[in-house]
Amino acid sequence: MSNKPWHFDVTPRDEHNRTLVDHVHPPAWTPPTPEPCYNLVVIGAGTAGLISALGCAGLGGKAALVERHLMGGDCLNVGCVPSKCFVRSSRAAAEMASGDRFGLTPCPPPESDFSAVMARLRRLRAHISRHDSAMRYREMGVDLFFGEAVFADHNTVTVGGNNLRFRKAVIAAGARPVRPGIEGLDKVGFMTNETVFNLTELPRRLVVIGGGPIGCELAQGFRRLGARVTIVQHSRFLPREDPEASALLARVFEDEGIRILPGARVVRVEASPTGKRVTIANFDGQQTVEADEILIGAGRKPNVEGLGLTNAGVTYDKRKGIVVDDFLRTTNPDIFAAGDICMAWKFTHAADAGARIAVQNALFLGRKRVSALNMPWCTYTDPEIAHVGLYEADAEARGIPTDTFRVEMAEVDRAVTDGDDQGFVKVLVKKGTDRILGATIVAAHAGELISEISVAMAAKAGLKTLGTVIHPYPTQAEAIKRVADAYNRTRLTPRAAGLLKWWLKRQRRC
Repeated sequence: MSNKPWHFDVTPRDEHNRTLVDHVHPPAWTPPTPEPCYNLVVIGAGTAGLISALGCAGLGGKAALVERHLMGGDCLNVGCVPSKCFVRSSRAAAEMASGDRFGLTPCPPPESDFSAVMARLRRLRAHISRHDSAMRYREMGVDLFFGEAVFADHNTVTVGGNNLRFRKAVIAAGARPVRPGIEGLDKVGFMTNETVFNLTELPRRLVVIGGGPIGCELAQGFRRLGARVTIVQHSRFLPREDPEASALLARVFEDEGIRILPGARVVRVEASPTGKRVTIANFDGQQTVEADEILIGAGRKPNVEGLGLTNAGVTYDKRKGIVVDDFLRTTNPDIFAAGDICMAWKFTHAADAGARIAVQNALFLGRKRVSALNMPWCTYTDPEIAHVGLYEADAEARGIPTDTFRVEMAEVDRAVTDGDDQGFVKVLVKKGTDRILGATIVAAHAGELISEISVAMAAKAGLKTLGTVIHPYPTQAEAIKRVADAYNRTRLTPRAAGLLKWWLKRQRRC
């Protein structure tokens, strides 16, 4: 692998991206002399790999970390960090454009601001990259190797002519965007999350293929910064989210001028005199949409190729990834896996949690299970959609009777004063009890609010307990308190109400 600083598709070549590359793949990096045997060899320096290597080194072990591209993985370079910078700027643009909602003069940002938005993104990404830098990990005691990792046998990884022997290993090589086989797509060109943040000019017309979280977050962001956006989704909009939540967000998108085509597919793409012509088919027939750019957000596939997994006795599936058990152990008992390459949850925080399980189970004969996790997630649109636990359909499929308690954000004073009153908090409990099975929150800060529900579930605290929590007034988290109050009101049965009325009547005797 070349060590030239611009071997990677990181553009433009400005001071911010130079800082980024200097941190996460230093051009003049000299690999260390390998140890005779490592406690842990980790393949991939994304979230799962970084946590795994640092966990081993922090506990006194000797870890080797191998990365072929940029440390920090998708999260730092082409995922969470740049996308949230982009989303925040686009929300500021929306607030400026709708100033009249707050008694102010509307001030839509000009298209020329787009280059400044992207420069801010690159600057903040470079700043944050210090946390995932090669120097930091070397100082923490991790042996870092850049290059292609290949298993030579059941307990050896080769990289750049070095043999890394290990007692245990963690594969955290991640995943990449799916590139659909659409006629003409490769010829005309397209973007994914791996390239979209290289833009310096706003595409005036954008077609987004895929109505999942990545597609939706970026679609709304580009629309708010001035682009005309069409989303093409083969199934329903945001298919993995609560149907009420996705329907609400679809209405918001349509109000903002985003065109959504559910139940549709792109048949072909071709060059046109004004850009790119996208032919779309759905139940109404075919139509064409003109675009300046096409963004693919059609899912992810695991990076299992080229690792020599067969040499190590590790079973994998090209679509689902490495086969692991509930302890994240592969078919080679000395090798574990974590993150997008093997887990159904493709989130940074899931990779973090998986790495902690893998390291404990690998190095300390632990018995931590993935199935024991309550995994929350959030789609960072405006409003955000966050969820943890079961959906109503999940509970029904498992034969679990349920009750649902719901509060509209329009009933929450802080949401009203903030102008963020679209959304709701919905909590699912086992019928006749306060045991929380799951929750969906649609709100401006749903990703922050869902953690209170996650903590309650982890602590096995029900809605009755949440009803005793005092929330500062006014906050949007008061919606959770209101849900708990709704549950507590159901405890006042007609018999209990009658007894209370009788008792209070007796107390009026003077």
